[in-house]
Amino acid sequence: MGDALNLFSLAFYVVCVFGICGLMLGLSWLLGGREWGRAKNEPFESGVVSVGSARMRLSAKFYMVAMFFVIFDVEALFLYAWAVSVKEAGWAGYIEAVVFIAVLAISLVYLWRIGALEWAPESRKRLKQAGTK
Repeated sequence: MGDALNLFSLAFYVVCVFGICGLMLGLSWLLGGREWGRAKNEPFESGVVSVGSARMRLSAKFYMVAMFFVIFDVEALFLYAWAVSVKEAGWAGYIEAVVFIAVLAISLVYLWRIGALEWAPESRKRLKQAGTK
C-alpha cells in the first residue's frame, strides 16, 4: 500500500509539473502579442537602444581567469562544508583542511608565477613599462 501511494504521489507531481509548464506556454502563446512593428526585431535593453554589435571579442585570458574564479569559488564551498562540521571531523578533518588549503595556496602561487592571472597582453605591458622609464 505504501509503495502504491508513493508511486501515485510521484505520478501526480509529474502531471502537475507538466500541466503547469503547458499552462504557462499555452497562456503566453494565447495572450502574447501578434503584431509586427518596425521595432519588433530591434534589440532593446533597459530603455536604451543599443548601438553597435553585441558580439565582442574577448581574450582567452578572460575565460581563463573566469574558470580559475569558479574553481576557487567551488573550493570555498568545500571549506564552508568543513567549517560546518568541524566538531565531527576532529583533528583528522583539521589536518585534511590544512592540506587542502595548502594545495590551494600553492596552486594560486603557481598560477600567479606563470602569468595566468594577467589581464593585459604583453604588448600593452611593454608600452606601459617603456612609458615609465
